Amino acid sequence: MRNFHADSSRGEQIRRQLKLHILPGLGGEMLSQLCQRPSMVEAFFKGLPMGAAGASQVAVTLSAIFGAAIDDGLIPRNPCKTKVVHMPVQPARKIVPWTPAQISEIRAGLPAQWRAMADCGAGLGLRQGEILGLAADSVGFLQRRVRVVRQIRHIGGRMWFGLPKEDKERDVPLPGWVADALSAHIAAYPPAEVTLPWNEPDNPRRHGKPFTAALLFTKSGGALNRSTFNTTAWRAARNAAGISEGGLHQLRHFYASALLAGGVDIKALSVYLGHHDPAVTLRIYAHLMPSAEGRALRAIEAAFEEADGPVTAPERESGT
Repeated sequence: MRNFHADSSRGEQIRRQLKLHILPGLGGEMLSQLCQRPSMVEAFFKGLPMGAAGASQVAVTLSAIFGAAIDDGLIPRNPCKTKVVHMPVQPARKIVPWTPAQISEIRAGLPAQWRAMADCGAGLGLRQGEILGLAADSVGFLQRRVRVVRQIRHIGGRMWFGLPKEDKERDVPLPGWVADALSAHIAAYPPAEVTLPWNEPDNPRRHGKPFTAALLFTKSGGALNRSTFNTTAWRAARNAAGISEGGLHQLRHFYASALLAGGVDIKALSVYLGHHDPAVTLRIYAHLMPSAEGRALRAIEAAFEEADGPVTAPERESGT
């Protein structure tokens, strides 16, 4: 346990879990001993000073450590997956999207040079790292689409470019109001060329070579650190809007809910969000999908609202 090095791709959250919980609780034990006595792991989980949500994240990290040890031939089994250990479970929590009025209020409270970031979240469904890595040449104003090809990742003060999550590039439709917002933003705050390593620096497995992109959202001409944005801009704007919690990711939830309400199917929404599987999208947003009954009612009500009375599909197609 002492020599485990956190996978930097999972960032500071793992480092914090190791420092505050896993190493103080289990760092003095041998992996082989924990494997032979899974009850020690069970006791560790029961003693975590946090709720089920936080404990479940620690459990995922610890299980990954044991999985890596198995791959290296250090232990024969993962004690987290034995009958003795009851893994903390993330409580089910349905997403409640913010309203357009709430989003508009938060946007207005952001510094002017970063307000269009809210438009990229609510109108394009981009992740925060993808917004920070968005460059001028990725915005196709004539094509009415945005090409999502990179994100900015970071640990502490170190930042680098990388592919979007799941290593999947994608195209996202560009609504007119987002295009107007980005056009005005570019006119007021011209893109700045920023050079960062491509892939994580100082990692021999993922050595980063310099890469330059003309980014839309920067700070003093350099890359904008998400922690800086969150603590100095986002949190203040959100609190001023009377909202106690929630990050920029909440705008992505609004985007998903708006598309579902507009009739976009789960498969298409999954592509726009950059999920690796539509099942992931369905699991997160199924409760926001319009019901079949609601769609049926709207369809039949719309039919009766025709000027000459109800019109069936065959009649509409034939023009009779």
